[in-house]
Amino acid sequence: MAEMMDIDGNGHSYSSKGKTVLIAGNPPSAAKAIPWVEKYRPQSLNDVAAHRDIVDTIDRLTTENRLPHLLLYGPPGTGKTSTILAVARKLYGAQYHNMILELNASDDRGIDVVRQQIQDFASTQSLSFGVKSSVKLVLLDEADAMTKDAQFALRRVIEKYTKSTRFALICNHVNKIIPALQSRCTRFRFAPLDAVHVTERLKHVIKAEGLDVDDSGLTALVRLSNGDMRKALNILQSTHMASQQITEEAVYLCTGNPLPKDIEQISFWLLNEKFADSFERINEMKTRKGLALVDIVREVTMFVFKIKMPPAIRVQLINDLADIEYRLSFGCNDKLQLGSAIASFTRARSALVAAAQ
Repeated sequence: MAEMMDIDGNGHSYSSKGKTVLIAGNPPSAAKAIPWVEKYRPQSLNDVAAHRDIVDTIDRLTTENRLPHLLLYGPPGTGKTSTILAVARKLYGAQYHNMILELNASDDRGIDVVRQQIQDFASTQSLSFGVKSSVKLVLLDEADAMTKDAQFALRRVIEKYTKSTRFALICNHVNKIIPALQSRCTRFRFAPLDAVHVTERLKHVIKAEGLDVDDSGLTALVRLSNGDMRKALNILQSTHMASQQITEEAVYLCTGNPLPKDIEQISFWLLNEKFADSFERINEMKTRKGLALVDIVREVTMFVFKIKMPPAIRVQLINDLADIEYRLSFGCNDKLQLGSAIASFTRARSALVAAAQ
């Protein structure tokens, strides 16, 4: 979610993971083409949708000019980059893009970049442009993609230039950051967003864009986002492009996910029909609706949690479905894995009958 900033002044755009981002001075027509994830990105710390405890702590540290090196980690779309960019705006105002260096996974970030580009930026004299803070900021998004050698080199750079530069590392998997770097940063974990916060933000965007979204459509957006605000906005924008009225069916049709009623029907076949009948009917629905077996398996797994059954049988069934999902991730044959899923339910059904007698 980080951007390589354009330093040449107003009226330019910069790239954000392949997206064009609007900066003051772009023509109005550009505002219509901009992805909503960027158009509605929080501009200040008060606008960040959730994690108020973390945001308030960082806000206080920024206000008191005691900002440490930061390590923000957690799933995608939870506000990590937005929080840091809001901090940069608070520190440096309109000139913030002159005072920060941003690098993400699309940039070369081997040991040479740490030794040259990052070290050159950190070592040069800071020109504050009249802003209240002269401490510069280095933002390393997707830091877990950095090589181990680069991380070890960065450790020394952080120590050497602490007086003039603050480093903010953002990643999804904190275990891929070496302990020596973790110990030099204050760590904050950004958990998946609560459904309430996702709903609140989506309602704001729906109102601003004047969209026709019914309650079932909004519920489907929140459910499919799984706490990822970026994903929720992308689905909303994609569905709006495909359909003027955003309903539950339109959302699921746009994303290709199976509808809840389809999952209920598939689960009924798995629990009640013979092996051959289940295989034929599920395969026909999968082909007719263009569903991916991995999506069916994931949704059926969630459905299994709602079914009343002995714990031992539930554990075995979920374990079998987890193995099937794992095999599908390696490109195994769909029909074989569908057969394996039906076989698992057939065994579970036999165990349920035996337990009832």
